[in-house]
Amino acid sequence: MSEQPETPRADAGAEPAGPAPTETVAEVRVSYGEVDKMGVAYYANYLRWFEIGRAEYIRARGKSYKELEAEGFMLPVIEAYVRYREPAAYDDALLVCTAPAELGQVRLRFGYRLLRKTDGALLSDGYTVHACMSPARRVRRFPLELLKLLKQPACVP
Repeated sequence: MSEQPETPRADAGAEPAGPAPTETVAEVRVSYGEVDKMGVAYYANYLRWFEIGRAEYIRARGKSYKELEAEGFMLPVIEAYVRYREPAAYDDALLVCTAPAELGQVRLRFGYRLLRKTDGALLSDGYTVHACMSPARRVRRFPLELLKLLKQPACVP
C-alpha cells in the first residue's frame, strides 16, 4: 500500500492573500497619528480598524449601525482578541476583511483579517464578541430581522 501525502491543514503554511468570498472588505489607510515612535501602527488601532470593518459589514447589507441603534438593537463588545503578525506602517493601505464567525441567540462573534493591500500580507487577525442588548442595556435575543440582516450577502450597488 502506498501512503498518500498528508493534506496540509487549513492553518498550515501561508495565509490566503485575498479576501474570502463571504467577507466584506473595508479599506483604510494608516495615518501619521496612528503610528508610534518606532514608525509602526499603535496596537490599539487594530481594534479601531476592526470596528470600521464591522460597521462596513452591516452597511454592505443595507443598514448602518446608527439605524440598528435607532431600531433598538445594541451590539456592545464583550470580548476582543487581536493576534499581531506583521506591523502596519504609516501610509499603508489596509484591507479589513470582516465576517460573522458565530451567531448565537444572544451573542455574535465577528472574525477579522487585516491585510496590507499592496502585497496581501496578513498583518493581524482576531475577533470581537458582541451581546445583543436593548437600549435599556438588557441582554436580549437577536430578533429575526437582525439575524436575517447579519446572514444575508452584501448588497450589490
